[in-house]
Amino acid sequence: MLKEAIKTSIFDLFKIGPGPSSSHTIGPMKAAYDFLQRANLMTDLTDNQQVMIHLYGSLSATGKGHGTDRAVIAGLLGWLPETCDPNEFTTLLKNEDDIYLIKIQEKQISIHAKNIVFEKGRYDSPHPNTLVFKLLSDHKIILEEEYYSVGGGFIQRKGENLQAQNDKTPTFEFSTMKEFKEHLLKNKMTLTDLMIANEMSLTGLSRRAIYQKIDDVLEAMNKAVKRGLRHKGILPGTIKLRRKAPILYNQAKSLASASDSFMIFLNAYCMAASEENAAGSIVVTAPTSGASGVIPGIFFLLRNHYHYDKQKLREGMLAAAAVGFLIKHNASISGAEMGCMGEIGSASAMAAAMLSYCAGKSIETVEAAAEIAIEHHLGMTCDPIGGYVQIPCIERNAMGAIKAYNAYLLASSGNTAHQKISLDSVIKVMRATGKDMSKKYKETSQAGLALSATEC
Repeated sequence: MLKEAIKTSIFDLFKIGPGPSSSHTIGPMKAAYDFLQRANLMTDLTDNQQVMIHLYGSLSATGKGHGTDRAVIAGLLGWLPETCDPNEFTTLLKNEDDIYLIKIQEKQISIHAKNIVFEKGRYDSPHPNTLVFKLLSDHKIILEEEYYSVGGGFIQRKGENLQAQNDKTPTFEFSTMKEFKEHLLKNKMTLTDLMIANEMSLTGLSRRAIYQKIDDVLEAMNKAVKRGLRHKGILPGTIKLRRKAPILYNQAKSLASASDSFMIFLNAYCMAASEENAAGSIVVTAPTSGASGVIPGIFFLLRNHYHYDKQKLREGMLAAAAVGFLIKHNASISGAEMGCMGEIGSASAMAAAMLSYCAGKSIETVEAAAEIAIEHHLGMTCDPIGGYVQIPCIERNAMGAIKAYNAYLLASSGNTAHQKISLDSVIKVMRATGKDMSKKYKETSQAGLALSATEC
């Protein structure tokens, strides 16, 4: 095996937390929390302490609209994404003069908006989502840590190898779809068996515990869709965008016998979860918060229209996770690295795999569906208006789900043995495309649609 095996847990990929952005909200909150823990290991601190946070690249360009400033305050207060109250979270920094007290070694340090610096200059960093935390004592830096928010709520600390940190070895090592399929053939096993075996070896959880945690993730998705179908009104931010999911849902119900009601229902489900994300409510990174409407929308459709049972839906999530692992490992799920190809493109591919696997299709069809979905998102820009995860993000979730469904239909319609492009190949193309794409189109709001509606 030339490349290191994937050691990502399903529950690292599917994380429950507040919107609107996994890379700009969840990641920075986790980085701030990690810095707080490290600061608490310091000794001989004086009473004259200060914490400064410097945001670079995409975090600086669109951090205000994505709540990055609130996220770092939350993390320094000791909050974590999976347990924080979203209502309390959205009240942070409502007023720029608000002061918060954080505690380091029983010493209270005041922090406010001026402690967060949105750096506009160039910064030599390996990732466009970079944060630097500094603890100063008597105006001298006594602790400095640099973090990268690499997409989907994953973070890396400078000088740290996350793969090397995990000393657990998956039972069936793979880094490509080719290797994944070789395991299935050699051991005469299913995708479900392989994914569960690896999750058990990486986390130490039992099969029953893994299924329970998948159920928890699915229930969080279910709640996000249901809330979004109920909630009406204007989303937070200066765009003043009105929620559309409840309108679509009522329209679909009134056209229940019409041929296109199916797509209207799916659009409503995806936009419901995505609008909840934009409002800062609790969603599931799938694989990111910006793409948190695609898989939940597909799941809601499969459960309530196809009436798949709990086990079938669990297995569909495992298929989605397998594709998500491959993309994250060999390209990226970060909008700041890949554009929206990395977020909606990845989610669409994962959803196409989920649809195929739930329908009982072969692993070749699952692969073909995921490949088709990525292929038709190649080069997609990430250009949110005003830095808010609203336009074009919310509608884009619905479009990603529709493409996923069509990818599933196309993959199911012929002999996949003659598929010309493999999933591994298209992921390589995805990575190259992301590298070649101008940074203006990768979550900076400096080009594209972000400039086409400046009146917003």
